[in-house]
Amino acid sequence: MSNALAVATVTQALALLIGNNLSPEIDIAVKVETRKPPAEPPVEPTINVFLYQVTPNASMRHYDLPTRSSDGTLVKRPAAALDLHYLISAYGEEAELVGQRLIGCVVRTLHEIPVLPNELIELAAQRPYLAGSDLAESPQKVRFTPTVMDIDETSKLWGMLHQTPYTLSVAYQASLVLIDGREIPVPAKPVERRTVRVLPFGAPGAPVPPGTPEAPEAAEEEAAAPAKKAPAKRAPTKRSAPARSRKAPNKEG
Repeated sequence: MSNALAVATVTQALALLIGNNLSPEIDIAVKVETRKPPAEPPVEPTINVFLYQVTPNASMRHYDLPTRSSDGTLVKRPAAALDLHYLISAYGEEAELVGQRLIGCVVRTLHEIPVLPNELIELAAQRPYLAGSDLAESPQKVRFTPTVMDIDETSKLWGMLHQTPYTLSVAYQASLVLIDGREIPVPAKPVERRTVRVLPFGAPGAPVPPGTPEAPEAAEEEAAAPAKKAPAKRAPTKRSAPARSRKAPNKEG
């Protein structure tokens, strides 16, 4: 988290990061300026760091909602999550390919050091116009990633720069910059009494175990109800075979 000076601090620190890492490929003096590309291309070797767009971070734009309670009391300090979009252009003697050499150093630097170092943030904050910046104290780090722009997008971007001739450049996005609000939330009331209960599963008031098909109340009622005796099954009786009547032999005469 940081204050509203974070945006300008990132721009100044990015310029310092580029300017401190031009060697050993570049052995000439190079100016690194935090401004838009000039209408008149400079003669001396120059790198321009131009912040051309600031957009809300898509993944964290609503992460701090809600910040107020139902009665309007501030419970959490709001923070704006931003992405910074930079156009980095290079100027120099075309016959010696100075601009291309400078762009190569910019790409190598931001690929090798994609996270803005804290020491450069603190050095940038020493500028008089950035006094009071607390970006170095933020736990959120600022990371640079290259932005892929086709010919149409590049043409539209340079078309917005009125009467500015195109020069070799690269685009980068800085994520994530969090800017805090100024209001201080009301501190929460202290906990005066803690009540901790340990209940086994199945006890009254205990949570239902995961995967249990029935509620504990139903299980208690079933356990308390008297068990109904199932009617005893009668053993099948064996039927005796009918006795055969014996006929007495007839005695004749």
